[in-house]
Amino acid sequence: MSPISSDTTFQPGVRQMEQCELERALERLHPETWGWALACCGREKEMAEEVLQNSYLRIISGRAKFGGTSSLKTWLFGVIRLTAREEIRRRKFSLKRFLSSRSLDNLRDESTDADEAVERVDGSRALIEAMASLSRRQQQVLQLVFYHGMTIEDAAGVMHISLGSARTHYERGKKALARLLTPGLAP
Repeated sequence: MSPISSDTTFQPGVRQMEQCELERALERLHPETWGWALACCGREKEMAEEVLQNSYLRIISGRAKFGGTSSLKTWLFGVIRLTAREEIRRRKFSLKRFLSSRSLDNLRDESTDADEAVERVDGSRALIEAMASLSRRQQQVLQLVFYHGMTIEDAAGVMHISLGSARTHYERGKKALARLLTPGLAP
């Protein structure tokens, strides 16, 4: 049996991957899935760890099943994205319930981590600031395409949006980044 490639598209006739083969694929894709989980969780490390673990648990337990209609990587990123959305909703509900006297918008994350060290580099800081100014969908599609090597079509699948919408967000995001990162072009 040949190892799974993250770019392999499985045949619809294949019912289910063997458990050990799936676990090996998850292990191989872990660095990329960690980066995607961080992006989906707003760079909050603890939440990303929980989301990734819950995603893996859903997959290993069979609650999330790979249907073979896309690449394993595309499907996996979609599971992580949906798990992150559920976790964010759950946390917002909990915060509203227990901190009803405080506005959620005024809460700040005061944790520090290694990502801040990367942000100190001028080029990285400029890119991070420029990415932060983009819409959430533009950020996600650009990250999936540039950092995770997906096609725009795969990114659309992960994000559960149409291909045309993904292309629009991709093009607008690239143009906005070019404007923000090129001296003299910024508004």
